[in-house]
Formats: sequence, structure tokens, C-alpha cells
Amino acid sequence: MKPLFLKQVLASAIAAALSQSVVAQEDAPQDTPAKATSENTEVIVVSGTPGGTGIRKIDASFAVTNIDASDIEKLAPKSTADLFKAIPGVWVESSGGESGANVFVRGFPGGGDAPFLTISLEGSPIYPASTLSFLENSQLFRIDETIETVEGLRGGPNPVVSNGQPGLTTNFRLKRGSDTTEGLAKYTVSDYGLNRVDVMASGALADDLYYMVGGYIKSSEGIRDAGFRSEEGNQFTFNITKEFDNGQLNLYTRQTDDHGTWYLPTPLNVEGIDANYTQIGPLNRQATITYGPQNTTESFDFGNGRGWDGHVSGGSLKLDLGAGWQLVDRFNLTKGQANTYGLVPNGAATTLAQVADNNMSAMGAVTGEQYAGDTPVQQIGRWVVQKDIEAFTNDLAVSKAWDAFDTSLGLYTATTKAEDWWSLGNQAYYVLTPGGEKLEGIACNDSPEGCGFSYDIDSVGDASTTAFYATTKWYATADLDFDLGVRHETHEVSYSVDEGLDGQITKAVNYDQSKVSWTAGANYSLNDFSGVFVRMNQGYKMPYFDDFRDNFGAYTDGNDLIKKVTQGELGYKYMNESIQFFATAFANEVEGDTFVRLPGVPAEILTNEAYGVELDAKYQHDSGFSLNLNGTFQETEITASATNEGNEAQRQPGWQVRLTPSYAFDVNGMYASVYGTVSAVDDRFGNNENTVVLEGYEKVDVGVIFEPVDSLKLQLSVDNLTDEQGITEGDPRSPDAPNGRYIMPRSMKLSVAYLFY
Repeated sequence: MKPLFLKQVLASAIAAALSQSVVAQEDAPQDTPAKATSENTEVIVVSGTPGGTGIRKIDASFAVTNIDASDIEKLAPKSTADLFKAIPGVWVESSGGESGANVFVRGFPGGGDAPFLTISLEGSPIYPASTLSFLENSQLFRIDETIETVEGLRGGPNPVVSNGQPGLTTNFRLKRGSDTTEGLAKYTVSDYGLNRVDVMASGALADDLYYMVGGYIKSSEGIRDAGFRSEEGNQFTFNITKEFDNGQLNLYTRQTDDHGTWYLPTPLNVEGIDANYTQIGPLNRQATITYGPQNTTESFDFGNGRGWDGHVSGGSLKLDLGAGWQLVDRFNLTKGQANTYGLVPNGAATTLAQVADNNMSAMGAVTGEQYAGDTPVQQIGRWVVQKDIEAFTNDLAVSKAWDAFDTSLGLYTATTKAEDWWSLGNQAYYVLTPGGEKLEGIACNDSPEGCGFSYDIDSVGDASTTAFYATTKWYATADLDFDLGVRHETHEVSYSVDEGLDGQITKAVNYDQSKVSWTAGANYSLNDFSGVFVRMNQGYKMPYFDDFRDNFGAYTDGNDLIKKVTQGELGYKYMNESIQFFATAFANEVEGDTFVRLPGVPAEILTNEAYGVELDAKYQHDSGFSLNLNGTFQETEITASATNEGNEAQRQPGWQVRLTPSYAFDVNGMYASVYGTVSAVDDRFGNNENTVVLEGYEKVDVGVIFEPVDSLKLQLSVDNLTDEQGITEGDPRSPDAPNGRYIMPRSMKLSVAYLFY
């Protein structure tokens, strides 16, 4: 998309929004109360507020999207990251399975994972390091029937509050109990062998003491059939709330053991290899790797894929201290294992005759079958990443409200730990069929060193963060307010690594740096139903363990590894009984970003600029018809790089649009709803060199919900109705190889739920 066209789109969107507000002002009654009473305008968001004290969405001077449980039900996300596609300004590659997604925000640079994403539960970050190698936040979180809503805050006050994430913070809020006992039991099946049972119940344990309990158990062969039960998991959540005369105490724990196949790029130029292909299968899921100076061998089940076995536990204490004083303390402990076992392609596909010892044929290591020279083959690495993590965060905020001012002081502390054991490489040639077997009669296949790249480490890292922050809001008039926030953060890292698994520490770091972040905004109410806001902020993404390992010795000052993010926003918002419309123009610069093609290989350091507009709209009609619009239009440019200056940021589309119509109606007293989503995505470049083009695509999802009686609900959802063969990424490890990762093929799910009240 050309810059001039984007500016025209932006100008048109803002002009249309402002003209709409003028009409609303002219039509509004002159005796309208100071604050609107529309149900829509009473939506409360807690993200971006000190201690999560909350603010009406129509009054917020920042861009935040809220998705409630009914929206999640219709979106039917295949993973946590898949849900984030409903947030404007966010580009998600969720084609790697339930874990291992890539999430990009507002044109910020990145080569994978989710470096500018924080996932919070009840306002607390579940893991302060948004991305480590082979770990991004969405891997640690599963969506189920215990979720009430999720908020997605881009930019805004993010750099100042909580963990200071300058990009996207998503905050999940759990359902809570009340004086009414209610719940559900749901059974889900699919055309890929899914069997899943969800349960949830909530109610009162005693006066002012409430509970919510729920979870799931599931098993399937995977959307890309692995030939065995490759996706298995369970989760249990308990949430308890005690109400006091002057506040409340909330405690929760979320125990998860869930893993599934890590889907990886596949050859795009081999007949028969399509979106249904996956490397893993019964002929290769059990494999032996070789590591260390003594060529130690060990066998693993690569069918375990990628997942999370651990818990996220915490709570909050909210107290009204009187005289306008409030205290909020939120805390969280996350601990467990986030392991990865994957069959990772290395380079382009070839034919067996090109690599066989006899230049003619080779034999299958499992079946003994003799494969001819024209058989497609590819190097596949057996990668093992074992990762034990732990993090504890606490966010204490004290606030005071005066007639014209609100002021808050906060203290955020976090400790983060990761212990890693890797063996990467272990490449060998495999037959290019789903779950194809390893071959014998190829020299490097039979060598302990394997074929090509290898990198093994044993490491341990500890990080601690202490941040003081302060915010203030001045209500200049009944319609105009200004806010200001500042944060002083000290970040310390201790990290050591044994590269080669020979017992010798090869790199060790002790790091201590401080930075000051800030945000400033203004909000003006045009009338009771609309307003405009403007905001500037500057924040930082502090380095963690992998940043030091990949750049060790390259810089004399660890300050060079801090990513500095400067952002500006201009927004318009309109909310009444039937319409929610938000248009946000943004511009940002990210300095000091690092891109690592392979672990252990020095990073590319670059500066990236982006600007664009986000559209977030919802229309509801009394007839039962509703329409959601989610659009992002953006331009990116690498403005500083040793080799790629002037190019676009990799893997980010110039535009993306999602349109979701829905129609609810009654059939002889029985409720029904039909809905769908049409998504369209622009072309992207697969690398910073801009030599690999990933073509845009369109995708259609549909569904129907039917409630024959009040206590029974049936839902059928079809993902990728037309079986579109879209590509989300190339091969980040071998960008010139004709490999890519397809979006998920067509799949169908049917669920039956029993609800009780």
C-alpha cells in the first residue's frame, strides 16, 4: 500500500467519524445528563489504569478493545493467540498450533514469537518476559469457560503501569460467583477427532463469600492429522472472592497441563504437500538425539510437541480507605515447564538421488522400504528445548481523588527465572510424506554429528524489576481532562550459559540498568456519546536472558540492548445503544530492536518506524442483526540497519480487515443465531531483506447457535470454510528456502452445552 493512499484512508476515517459526532450532537436532546446512561457507554475497562481501578471505556484516553464471553464463543478461537485477531492493530500468526504463535503489534519489528505482548490475568502479568526463545506468553494460557472477558490495550498508558509493556497488554478476567448458583457442562467433538469436556459452576459459599470453579479435559489427533493423539490437555481453575464493607479480596489458581504438535513451515514446491501436512507421525515421533562432547545419545517422544505444565496463581486486595483514598494490591505466581519438542525443517526439499550414498535410492529406517531416487526428501532437525520457568509479580497502587484531580502512586516488583536445556540440530533426511520416516544410506544420517547446524546449551537466568510509577489526571472542565504518568524502572539480570554441554560456562552476565518512561494524554467529550483523545508516550523493552546470549561481547554497555519505543495516538470514539465506533491513528518508532535468525547467531540491530489507523466498530439492531468491523491499515519502514535500511518490516501486512455479521432470531420460541467472519490480509515480506513475498489471502468462518430450550445450547462452527491455503510466514531459519507455514485447513466443531441457573 502506498503512503499517500494510507494517508487518504486515515483522513477519510477521521473525517467520517467527526461528521458522525456532529450529527449525534445535533440530534441529542438539550437536557441530556452530564454522563450518558447507555448500556454501551457504561462498559468499564481496567487495563491502563493504576492498580486496575477501572474507567468507563467512553472516557478512556487510549485505545482498548474488550471481548466478552459471548464474543469468544462466536469467534471460537483455536488458541489464545488466535483470539487476538479480534484486536485492531494486531497481526497474529497462529498457524503453529495451540502454542508457538507469533504476535505483532502496530508495525513494531520482530522476527517471531511475541516480543511486544504481555498476557495478564486479573491485571497481573503471568510472565514479565514477554518473549524468550521458544516461549511467548500465549503458550502459558488457555481459554475456557471460566473466562468472563479480555481487554486488549495498545500503547496508551502501557509503558507506565504494570510491567511497562510498550506494545500490547491483554488482560483476561475470570468469571466470579454471585448469590445465584449457575454453571454449565459442555461436550465438544470435531472432524479431527476432538473430544473435549468443559465444566463451570459459580455461586455463594457464605454471606459475601463467592466461588467460581471450572476447567476442561481434551484430546485429539490435531487439525493436521498426526496419526496419534497429538493434542492432549486439561485445566482446572478456582476463583474465590470475599466482599468487605470497604473492599474485596480475590484469590485464584489455574492449573494447566496441555500440549500439542508444534506445526512448522513445510515445502511449498512439492506436490502433495499442503495445509494438511505435518512432519510428525508414528514413524518418527520417537527419535534419538546426540549432544555434548561425548556424543551422548538420548531418546525423546517428539509427539509431546509444545505446551505448558504448570500453574498461574494469584489475587488482589482492593480497599476503600475513606476520604477519597483507595488501595489496590495485585499479585501473581507462575511456575512450571514450557517444553518444546519439534521436527524442524532445515533448508529446501530435494530428491533422494541428490543425497543418497549411491545416488539412486535409500531405505526407510523403520519400515525397511526402499525409496526410489525421485522421492522428495528434506532435512529435518530433532529439536529439544526443556524450559523451567518461575515468576512472581506484585503491583501496589494507592490513589486519592479530589474534586478536580485523581492521583496514584504505585510500586511494581517482579522476579523472573528461566532454566534451559537445549539440543538444537540433530538433522537428518526424512521422506517428505506426512509423518515420513528417517532414511538409511545417507552418510550424514548415519553420522553422530548429523547433517549441518547444531547448538546445545544449559543455562540459568534470574531477573528482577523494581518500578515506581505515578499518574495524575486533571479534570479541567466537565468535558476536558488531561493525564500524565511517569515510571522509573530498575532492571537487573544475572545469567550464565554452558554452550556445548561440556560443563564449562561460556558466557556470564551481571546487568543493572534503569530507565524512565512517561505518558501524557488528553480526552475531550464532544457529547455524552462521543469524544476524541490524543496521547504521546515513551517506554522501553528491557533485555532478558536470550538478548545477552545472542549479543554477548558485541556491546560494551548492556544499555544498547534496550528497545526504546516512542508512540503517538489520535483517536475518535462513539458509543450509544446500537453503535460502538473507534478510530485510532498511530505513529511509532522502535529503536534498538534485535532480530535473531538462529539461536547463537548474532542479531541484526535495527530501528523501525510505523504509522497507520485502527478501526474497531460494532453495530447492533433491534431486529437481531449485528455487525463487527476490525481493520488495520499501516506503513512500516526500517530506518536504521546495516543491510536493510529503507525496507519494510518483515511479516506484517499493509492492511487487514475482519468483518463479522451475525443475526439472532426466534424459531417457534426457540433461540437461534447464525454468524460468520470474513478476513482479508494484504501481501507481506517474509524477511527484512524484502526478497520473499508472502501473498495475501481471504478466509471465511461460519457458525450457528441453537437453543431449543433455556438450559440447552448447541453450536456448530466451521473454520476456514473454503479451505483457503493462505501462508502466514516463510521459513525464518532459512528465508531463501521455498518453505512456508499454512493457515489451518478447514475444520468443524460441534458442541452441546447444558446450562443451569
